[in-house]
Amino acid sequence: MIKITFPDGSVREYNEGVNGLQIAESISSRLAQEVLACGVNGETYDLGRPINEDANFVLYKWDDEEGKHAFWHTSAHLLAEALQELYPGIQFGIGPAIENGFYYDIDMDKQLGEADLQDIEKEMKKIVKENLKLERQEVSRAAALKLFAEKGENYKVELINDLPEDETISLYTQGEFTDLCAGPHVFSTGKVKAIKLQSIAGAYWRGDEHNKMLQRIYGTAFEKQTDL
Repeated sequence: MIKITFPDGSVREYNEGVNGLQIAESISSRLAQEVLACGVNGETYDLGRPINEDANFVLYKWDDEEGKHAFWHTSAHLLAEALQELYPGIQFGIGPAIENGFYYDIDMDKQLGEADLQDIEKEMKKIVKENLKLERQEVSRAAALKLFAEKGENYKVELINDLPEDETISLYTQGEFTDLCAGPHVFSTGKVKAIKLQSIAGAYWRGDEHNKMLQRIYGTAFEKQTDL
């Protein structure tokens, strides 16, 4: 058993390997529906990530910055999966959460326009309806390099090679899409109810003007259409 200490100082015991969603469900089913991520000893975790030691624990909802960050990070992966479906052979740069949403940098021959953004949004909404779980997997550097090299993902290979030798390499998979990513993410794509892709801009790879210019798609997303 492990001891989970909540912000109010109360302590509950759970089986080793319990995850944040199970802890939320043990408190109330409504709470489990509202939470987006959790804090474990100061680190933000996905709700499905196992907890294997005693921990100071907090649940994050939409009103918490950590909750928004996980939500928008997942939205970026939704965008990437939609792009992969629509434009096979596309190469991906990075796709982080930012202050008011997210973006993803991509390398492709086609120059995207406003009409394309509408098509991509539609594909993203299909993925939302599939309610795909985001699965975290920790892999060796060699396995990660092999995976992305075989996919022709040169930018991901470069990022992996630049990681410290002792850094944990994690991948996240939803449906047919797998990305190099530290996380965290919300539990499933079904959480992202309202999506708006806002603009396309140029961005040099890794912010270096000597590198290739990529296309950057900006977007935002919310739990409810009324919030959007």
